[in-house]
Amino acid sequence: MTCYGGKELAAAFRTVRNNTLQIAQDIPEDKYDFTPAPGARSVARTLTHIALLSSFQEDIQRTRRVTTLAGYDFGAMTASLAAVEDEKRSKAQIVAMLRERGDAFASWLEGLSSEFLCETFTDPTGQNARTRLEGLMSVKEHEMHHRGQLMLVERLLGIVPHLTRQRQERAAAAKH
Repeated sequence: MTCYGGKELAAAFRTVRNNTLQIAQDIPEDKYDFTPAPGARSVARTLTHIALLSSFQEDIQRTRRVTTLAGYDFGAMTASLAAVEDEKRSKAQIVAMLRERGDAFASWLEGLSSEFLCETFTDPTGQNARTRLEGLMSVKEHEMHHRGQLMLVERLLGIVPHLTRQRQERAAAAKH
């Protein structure tokens, strides 16, 4: 019996995605084209990128169920995702994409068995085995990386991130 399985992975992913959705809601639509530095993704493109993060892991873990990444066409996957990221969308469309793709991914994670999560696959050299659990956890970790960027963007835009607001509210309530 494992202590961390599909249900726990899904719950953790949902927590991360709900925080991302809050940030997406907190940033005004007229700031979705904001780019913090030359060469960086805009708010809209970052959020779309986040919505698509599970695509790679779903392809290798769910669709293909690979045992090695040797021979995997990373270029084709990257190009297809970049094309989707480049499409112009409204804030409402991006939020809906985050919600719908996140819900679908979490629902799939929830039903994964311990046996599946313990299966391994290797890197493109055919070495360095990782479990499917590790691969799937990388989606959440990658999202948290980009969410940190978005929280800094919020600060640049004069928005106090929701997690900071919640902490400030708890501190203020504790003083009374």
